Amino acid sequence: SSNRTGSSPLAFILTGIPGVAVSGPWVALPLCCLYVLMLLGNCCLLWAIRAEHALHSPMYQLLSLLALADLGLSLCTLPTMLAVSSSPATSLPFRACLAQMYFIHTFSAIESGVLVAMAFDRFVAICHPLRYGAVLSGSLVARAGVLIVLRGACLVLPVAALMARMPFCRARVLSHSFCLHQDMLRLACGDVRPSSWYGLSAVILTKGLDSLAILLSYALILRAVLGTVHPAARAKALGTCVCHLCAVLIFYVPLISLSVIHRFGRHLPPLAPTILADAYLLVPPVLNPLVYSWKTKQIRRRILLLLCWRGS
Repeated sequence: SSNRTGSSPLAFILTGIPGVAVSGPWVALPLCCLYVLMLLGNCCLLWAIRAEHALHSPMYQLLSLLALADLGLSLCTLPTMLAVSSSPATSLPFRACLAQMYFIHTFSAIESGVLVAMAFDRFVAICHPLRYGAVLSGSLVARAGVLIVLRGACLVLPVAALMARMPFCRARVLSHSFCLHQDMLRLACGDVRPSSWYGLSAVILTKGLDSLAILLSYALILRAVLGTVHPAARAKALGTCVCHLCAVLIFYVPLISLSVIHRFGRHLPPLAPTILADAYLLVPPVLNPLVYSWKTKQIRRRILLLLCWRGS
């Protein structure tokens, strides 16, 4: 039922894990641990890159931007996820929900763009190593970072503007403990086609084209690596791509799965989109610092020095 049409609703009701009637510490405590691990991991990663002169290269400058995007993506969801885990009936005003939706999708688009830039970095480093410094200068990386941020912010802005004009006349209960575009759109009672089609176009222009660019980069990298005669050189070249490949997989697999479920998987149990949405927003920010710290000796050394200094 509805008490209004033609304007934005008073609030949306956020939900937690389906089937859990009352949230408790067993839900809030793991979430708090994940967020603490995310904050510590990404902050330590940023500090290590800034403190270690050997890491002042385009690859690690892009990694810093990835860590900032991870922090932004996680901090967008931190208040509502913790609120829902401690209280089973949590409501969020429409404007706050709209702002959260905008920043979630913006930081997601930024992270996708950074992963493309990192794929291009690996392509130049492996296929054109002698021109690496000339092609990927510091000014080029800075301009690329600004364009990536502007692309995400500008493409998602019409999504929020169209959603702000939507009337909502159905039960305002969302499927997650945060606000996503498709989840809010299914509750609208007006003509949702402009918002739906633009949202789909924005996804194609960001994640769709980005994933194709990453695939193309790695196809060219694989062709160059397979043309290398020495097996040790092949292993070394592919070893430099392991961290980036892990970051791509842990970002795109939950994202693509969640998009498919929201559009075509309405017959699936409600637990599936909830788990995928949580994994999409929580797993990359937690795992990315661990993966890069494990594979990069300079980052690992700096973090160990920081821990030893704190311990003393």
